[in-house]
Amino acid sequence: MSSTPESRTPAPFTADDYRARMERAAASAADAGLAGVLVAPGPDLVYLTGYQPTAITERLTVLVIAAGRDPVLVVPTLEAPDAEKAPGATALRLRDWTDGKDPYAVTAPLLDGEGRFGVSDNAWAMHLLGLQKELPGTSYVSLTEALPMLRAVKDAHELERIAAAGAAADQAYGEILKVAFAGRRETEVAADLAALLMRFGHSQVDFTVVGSGPNGANPHHEAGDRTIQRGDMVVLDFGGLKHGYGSDTTRTVHVGEPTAEEQRVHDLVREAQQAGFEAVRPGAACQDVDRAARKVITDAGYGEYFIHRTGHGIGVTTHEPPYMIEGEERPIVPGMCFSIEPGVYLPGRFGVRIEDIVTPTEDGTGGRRFNNTPHEMAIVE
Repeated sequence: MSSTPESRTPAPFTADDYRARMERAAASAADAGLAGVLVAPGPDLVYLTGYQPTAITERLTVLVIAAGRDPVLVVPTLEAPDAEKAPGATALRLRDWTDGKDPYAVTAPLLDGEGRFGVSDNAWAMHLLGLQKELPGTSYVSLTEALPMLRAVKDAHELERIAAAGAAADQAYGEILKVAFAGRRETEVAADLAALLMRFGHSQVDFTVVGSGPNGANPHHEAGDRTIQRGDMVVLDFGGLKHGYGSDTTRTVHVGEPTAEEQRVHDLVREAQQAGFEAVRPGAACQDVDRAARKVITDAGYGEYFIHRTGHGIGVTTHEPPYMIEGEERPIVPGMCFSIEPGVYLPGRFGVRIEDIVTPTEDGTGGRRFNNTPHEMAIVE
């Protein structure tokens, strides 16, 4: 049987891919009036270079990118051999420093001493303060604030990975419907979900929300020891990384037959999710997706119970810009990938959420879903 795009292992990113990403980062920084960007170990560094230290320690590791200069990765000498093996290593220069030397003095010559730099959000304060002490004329701003779209627009190879992650999450959902819910703890079902994500190719599980009955009214409920009962609505929100890119989907199921009200609320959320999806098109504002989904719920009298944004971006992390929220006027462009996940949460009673990851189509006609399991309420036992 031939493999599908979702099942085959994608070709690895090349040094040219990473070079192009770093060049775009440098150009974007210059356009934003920055002298460059400083990238600490974490998602941004993986995205830009393919390098992920085996351990993140107090020793300074930082990628320095600036327009008109070759990117330089500053690493501790003992970690240089691993850094040299990174897939993007040939697209940059390495500069190492040994224990006993001042890493900030080693890094300072690479920076404009009067410049303003974008810094990856997970940089350690001690490193930023160390650089600022060495170069008191410098200033810093978070990359999320200065360059929020740095990783937002995916190329075809990235979209292939997100499609594979979404398909794997769909497979996990299909299998979880076959397990027993009633009489088991939320943590047990969450463990089943995590195992299924790994079974279908995830290398990392980021979350497995299982919110049963009144716990479903907490959007980020952490699966606990509550025993799921017949008659419960159960919110299932789960995802992680496959091939380095994220999955995130939510479906709300019911243990046994639902009441008329439970069915009505589920149908309402399903309608809202569809309205949000139909608002997706290149050129529309991110807030248009939120407005479309929220209007359905508000018009039905449940607006006060929709207590979070409609969506968030996804890529090498499961939550990243852009955000589908009122006030976000940034236009949607092909290659953006984000969730549409409206919900209604009735305190002390139950909650409902339905979520897909979507991307706008290249031809401007609408959106493409990366999750394709049924939106109708599934009945479980």
